[in-house]
Amino acid sequence: MGTDAIIKALTAGNTVDSHTVLYSVIGDPIRHSKSPVMMNRAFRETGINGVYTAFHIKGDRLGDFVAGVRAMGIRGVNVTIPHKLDIMPLLDEIDESALAIGAVNTIVNNDGRLVGYNTDGIGYVRSLKEEVEPELAGKRVLILGAGGATRGILYALAREGVAGITISNRTVERAQELADAFRGQAADIRAINGEQVKEACPEADIIINTTSLGMYPNVDGTPIDANWIKPGTIASDLIYNPLTTRFLEESKQRGCRIHGGLGMFIYQGAYAFEYWTGQPAPVEAMREAVLEALGNGN
Repeated sequence: MGTDAIIKALTAGNTVDSHTVLYSVIGDPIRHSKSPVMMNRAFRETGINGVYTAFHIKGDRLGDFVAGVRAMGIRGVNVTIPHKLDIMPLLDEIDESALAIGAVNTIVNNDGRLVGYNTDGIGYVRSLKEEVEPELAGKRVLILGAGGATRGILYALAREGVAGITISNRTVERAQELADAFRGQAADIRAINGEQVKEACPEADIIINTTSLGMYPNVDGTPIDANWIKPGTIASDLIYNPLTTRFLEESKQRGCRIHGGLGMFIYQGAYAFEYWTGQPAPVEAMREAVLEALGNGN
């Protein structure tokens, strides 16, 4: 790429004019999100005339927001907690994988027709395979938490041929609901309560924290005692702020391989970017932008 092309790529994106296309992320809360930093960097890098912003949308205004997406021609939306399930009946079409997962985290607006996708699971598995374990077939997985992101991860892991998945949640009924929903997609799937986690840990090859325990600013939180984990286990955390949570740090000291949430965050965003634009996502630039924002405390 020549100097002129580089300058054009760096300046074309995010130049707001009458042709600028709007993208957004919604959630409650939302001000902690690094998605705007990451996605606006992607638009600058690719020279796309787009702007990505964050909207704090409460549950009782979700329908109003969706009407606004249609009226204003917002091209793409990322959906985060707590709207991933409630947004579904408001859309015109749900992609087959998002339908199976039962949650939507990405919306594409095709001339007023809103289509829902889920990039959480595929983003997570891509990160896990690239960063720590390329071969997931036959592995036994313990998932801590039964929230919205867990659905996508269950779906994606089942397609990798894992040997079994155990879901642990304080409210076992919620874990059981997920186990029932995905039964038959994985070789073996079961639900346990929080009191049974200690016994389940030594049986697992991969332990995934999908809860918010340990997320900034409550960095002292941890979902389990690392002494319960056998050395050599992969300890994985969806949290990316901090980059290394207490759970991961203690697991590393225990002799585990660790995997943080930054890669999942970047790849779920990269897949969304590609759905919206039809262009390859500038993954390394996106990673750089998030790391810089985390380093600056923004």
